[in-house]
Amino acid sequence: MRVLLCGYGNMGKNHFRVLQKISKIKHIDIYDPYADDIPVNLKVDNIDKYLSRNIPNFAILATPTITHGSMAEKLLGSSVPTLIEKPIASTAEEGKRIQEISVSKNIIGAVGFVERFNPVVDALRNEISSSTILSISITRVGPFPPRIKDVGVLVDLSVHDIDLVRFLLNGAEILESRVYKSHKNGNQYEDNAIVTMRVKGDVVVNLTTNWLTPFKKRTIEVATDKAYYEANLITQELHAYSHYKKNNSYVIQSCNVSRGEPLIFELKAFLNLVETGDYGFLASYADGIQALQILEKQRLVTY
Repeated sequence: MRVLLCGYGNMGKNHFRVLQKISKIKHIDIYDPYADDIPVNLKVDNIDKYLSRNIPNFAILATPTITHGSMAEKLLGSSVPTLIEKPIASTAEEGKRIQEISVSKNIIGAVGFVERFNPVVDALRNEISSSTILSISITRVGPFPPRIKDVGVLVDLSVHDIDLVRFLLNGAEILESRVYKSHKNGNQYEDNAIVTMRVKGDVVVNLTTNWLTPFKKRTIEVATDKAYYEANLITQELHAYSHYKKNNSYVIQSCNVSRGEPLIFELKAFLNLVETGDYGFLASYADGIQALQILEKQRLVTY
């Protein structure tokens, strides 16, 4: 298989590293007009000329978010199945345009919500599958990433967790939502945000994101009628707290998690999508659009 990787920044390099581990992939072409460290034998200088002469088996779009619309149009317009790193685009409207091209050309694609493939998320889904879910709280915080210059925490981070909520709840309808955001460090975009939601079945959701915390924290906490679960997305650990007793004691159980790198699971799933048409756990373009719509259609409260 031949793969075209668009974007050779931090995420692009991660994709390149993982793609090299997949035996079915025999050649990787790389396009990034701003990167000066691409291996010479892999570098694509002109994307239009390349696409007129080569049709790769699939492409990965890991360029800045503001370029997703124009780049996806080139790739899908040339009939190349494309995995677009989250978010699908800067706006839901732009995402819809990408989806329209995909449908009109009958070319499959997906959005790179890699947390869907985190082994601890898979273990958590299995644990809560037979329970009544009461609430979900997700925290995704850390220091400001200098590489992000075109979006704020809502589009860069919160979309991850909106998609995770929908994934954990099997696409349940989000009935209400509210977004609070603020600029604390003088950035062009918001660096601090909280999203609250009420999902069908009276599930209450709280998503906390910021670029203000001096360390990275990625956790999911789920309250159910049977137990309270805490998943660490970084260490891939999952604990269940249950059997509350009158003396204020409870049982802590460490749940089994088959650890592994989420990105390699995601890329193998996309390769399988290209070969079989089976999405598996992959997020569709429609999923990517819905995550952005939750942020856009609600009143934004700024402090």
